Amino acid sequence: MGTEFILPEFSLPLQPDLCLEQFPWYGIRTRSNQENVVAIVLKGKGYDPYLPLYRVQRRPEVGGESERPLFPGYIFCRFDVKKRLPILMTGGVVSVLGFGREPAPIPEAEIEAIKTVLRSGLPAEPCPYLREGQRVRIKHGSLHDVEGILVKKKSQFRVVVSVTMLQRSISVEIDGDRLVAV
Repeated sequence: MGTEFILPEFSLPLQPDLCLEQFPWYGIRTRSNQENVVAIVLKGKGYDPYLPLYRVQRRPEVGGESERPLFPGYIFCRFDVKKRLPILMTGGVVSVLGFGREPAPIPEAEIEAIKTVLRSGLPAEPCPYLREGQRVRIKHGSLHDVEGILVKKKSQFRVVVSVTMLQRSISVEIDGDRLVAV
């Protein structure tokens, strides 16, 4: 089952005229195992970070579940790309993803697809980024209209939802009768 990182309810007040929803999402590369810290610090600075998490069974001797970043080494954040220096100066941040030195936004639809998969409560997990395969749309159920690439894993159908900029993907198990080719 997927989840989202719940950030503590503390932050510096945003400027009244600053509406972060007007800005696109960007991928931020973090140092190893620094995703949670970066998300908390950015939230404290007044930004809108997004750190999708998924549940993993711990080793049998430890027991229970833990939550891990769905895209290890990356978080997402909305911000004005012209004012990215405070993002880059944040401890644990390596870079803003892009082409060359120019940051590239991540399509809103890709972020919304990830959020929809995680809200569905269906088991989601990271999987390799795929460039080839049948593109499908889920036609009914809690994942209605989510598009992705159809793959099979041990005779089960899975839909892969990708973030192109990260070249990372997640997959979710789905009944084949819920799919339609795009």
